[in-house]
Amino acid sequence: MADFFKSIIVDFWATIAEMSPYLLFGFFVAGVLSVLVSQRLVERHLGGRGIWPLVKASLFGVPLPLCSCGVIPVSMSLHKHGASKGSTISFLLSTPQTGVDSIFVTLSLLGPVFAVFRPLAAFITGIVGGSLVDAFERKKEGDSQGPPKCTDECCDTAATHGKITRGLKYGFVTLPRDIGKAMLVGLVIAAVISALVPDGYFAEKLGTGIFAMVVMMFLGIPVYVCATASVPVAAALILKGLTPGAALVFLMTGPATNAASFITIWKVLGKGTAIIYLATVAGCALLAGILLDYIATGFDIEITTHHHWMLPSIVKYISAVALLAVLTFAILTKKKQAH
Repeated sequence: MADFFKSIIVDFWATIAEMSPYLLFGFFVAGVLSVLVSQRLVERHLGGRGIWPLVKASLFGVPLPLCSCGVIPVSMSLHKHGASKGSTISFLLSTPQTGVDSIFVTLSLLGPVFAVFRPLAAFITGIVGGSLVDAFERKKEGDSQGPPKCTDECCDTAATHGKITRGLKYGFVTLPRDIGKAMLVGLVIAAVISALVPDGYFAEKLGTGIFAMVVMMFLGIPVYVCATASVPVAAALILKGLTPGAALVFLMTGPATNAASFITIWKVLGKGTAIIYLATVAGCALLAGILLDYIATGFDIEITTHHHWMLPSIVKYISAVALLAVLTFAILTKKKQAH
């Protein structure tokens, strides 16, 4: 039992170390966007009903190098600045699945078919999820519900002090204060899952077909895997006999979802939106996997496991300490404000 709890603690630290650089980067991007992108601009392009805001949100998200945790603060900031729930989910779905860095890694390790198919699948997933959320919101609330009004200091155009100070305060104080507790709970859950599921456990046991895809879906949804870091894992799985389609399911569900993001969406955007988000990832991943296996029969997909894109350990550990400090400060100051 002692070894089990020790394993959970070790995996918790390892999970924090893996996620923290990207989450801190996400907080930084959110802070930058909060002062560079006005609420009026977000409302005009990402607010309201219709397909076009969803297309813009999904297209905007595809090239951004944000993982499933880094995208959370950015998407929540966009929502507070006027993006509709549908556009927010479109951005949340398309962004973490891929990015400029991830596309190049995919090209180098999995070849051009994967490199083209993966961002297309992310883009379509974003539009599908956003459309479903818009339909759900329209049915639940009617068309009279407007975008949220931002009351944060970053939205105050009359603020006199520097933009850099306002952006950093929003990214590393205000936003973590809003989502920090849910984020920390999600990080603990992700760490426990990481401790319970051994590395490579499913690689040699799945075979081919839809069953392998379903298993990879259930494996990918709760755990944290970065879009770039997941590519070598997918390459290793394919070399072990997994089909390209099943590997794609993992590449879509792993980066797009994890316990931390799901809990945050549930808390900020609501239960119905969180369920639609999860169902969209699962359904689109399975359909994309089936389609890729069909296409891949006519192409020769060459796989290599050599990669040079991982962050140094010292960067991860420093980031982990910084992230825990940011979240702890946010949670403690929120409690003081409540009293």
